[in-house]
Amino acid sequence: MIVKHLDDILGTPADVDTEGWTSRRLIYKDAGMGYSVNDTVIKPGAELEMEYRNHLETVYCIEGAGEITDLATGQTHDIRVGTIYALNNHDRHILRANKGTHMRMVCVFNPPLTGREVHDATGAYALAD
Repeated sequence: MIVKHLDDILGTPADVDTEGWTSRRLIYKDAGMGYSVNDTVIKPGAELEMEYRNHLETVYCIEGAGEITDLATGQTHDIRVGTIYALNNHDRHILRANKGTHMRMVCVFNPPLTGREVHDATGAYALAD
């Protein structure tokens, strides 16, 4: 059984902070679960263009508000507490947090992240060995 608390992650290498987001990596590939889980905060006013070419991601909003735009269709969807979205086609997208508020998201990746990934120029994570 794996039991962790967010407090166990804060201030460790699993607490990754960037200009637009902070990702607290809770479950990694080495846990053997077949997926990974992050508690991610999108900073107020952040606009992030991403495309996970090597991973599928499901995201559930638990705080804040913003929007996501599917770059293939141009369709924009509001995100608020209780919204879930799944990037089931490796969808290229722009994620925006509203100005004045952050978005806190629970993110599940398949295949699982190792914890060493960083976004490349396309906004993707490389596939782990």
